Amino acid sequence: MQTAIDVFSSRDLRNKAGKLIKEAEAGHLSIITKHGRPAAITLPFDARLLEQGAHHHLAATLFEQKQVTLVQAAKIAGLSVEDFLEVLSVSNIDAVDYNATELEDELSVFE
Repeated sequence: MQTAIDVFSSRDLRNKAGKLIKEAEAGHLSIITKHGRPAAITLPFDARLLEQGAHHHLAATLFEQKQVTLVQAAKIAGLSVEDFLEVLSVSNIDAVDYNATELEDELSVFE
């Protein structure tokens, strides 16, 4: 699931606040800019945010949406890759996403 991150200017918030909230409720991240520079990021307010905190939630969501790699997500979360894999496990997010051909190629190495 590759999802583009929506970008809203601070001026857009007056006219598009409903869309921003709807996107967050649907699990999407958005960036709010001021004078063209990132000023804030919206995160879905869900159990993951409450249980894991903002850094882990942001990293897991960006990884899940294929916006960052595993290593990049671990850095965002401030964790080692091994510890971040545990965050993914608790969040029921697959760390590996192979299609059938890629999986066959990987498994052929072990034959």
